[in-house]
Amino acid sequence: MTAEKRAGRFVAFEGGEGAGKSTQARMLANALKHHGIDADVTREPGGTAGAEAIRELLLSPPDAGLSGGWGARSEALLFAAARSDHVEKRIRPAIAAGTWIVCDRFVDSSRAYQGGAGGIGDEAICMLHDFGSKGLRPDLTILLQADPDKVTQRLALRDGDESDAIGGRGPDYHGKVAARFAALAEADPAGFAVIDGSGDAAAVHRQVMYALAPMIAEAQGRQARA
Repeated sequence: MTAEKRAGRFVAFEGGEGAGKSTQARMLANALKHHGIDADVTREPGGTAGAEAIRELLLSPPDAGLSGGWGARSEALLFAAARSDHVEKRIRPAIAAGTWIVCDRFVDSSRAYQGGAGGIGDEAICMLHDFGSKGLRPDLTILLQADPDKVTQRLALRDGDESDAIGGRGPDYHGKVAARFAALAEADPAGFAVIDGSGDAAAVHRQVMYALAPMIAEAQGRQARA
């Protein structure tokens, strides 16, 4: 997978269920706009009409009660298809126009969920990503890790007794996801910022802004010179 020279920047939030990714993605986009930086917040799977349609298939599989839902390989293919459409139609055009993309999940979720917990392996996920999205990588991936008790509280508030097909899987599955995320971050310290997401949203946001401070300063410097 590749890094590229870009007019805009690309930041992805990763982590397990209830880590606070969606909240922090919105807060970051608002903060960037306050700093005079054009920002677009999006999500995966989703972000385009086609990708949102695939999201519905992934999170609410047809005949899930009878078939057990998608297998790990089918999931990986569907995620890769949704991501390909998202990258082609929304992410790359925005970055080329100078916009910062802030994405709630990207390819490292596939690497952790289907590649790690699903047992497919990292090579297969990366091959799909290289083909479908030309190996696009974020400029920085922010991995939010949260205390399990805090996550349980958040999920109860967010979902009640309802969970989607992936979020509702058991603790063993989600433990494997967390371990895989941690391993990915450890293997690529320059590409990841690991942040404790257990605190309140404002405290976590301050950590996010600290991690992104050099990139923000660089962008503001370019604007001042323009």
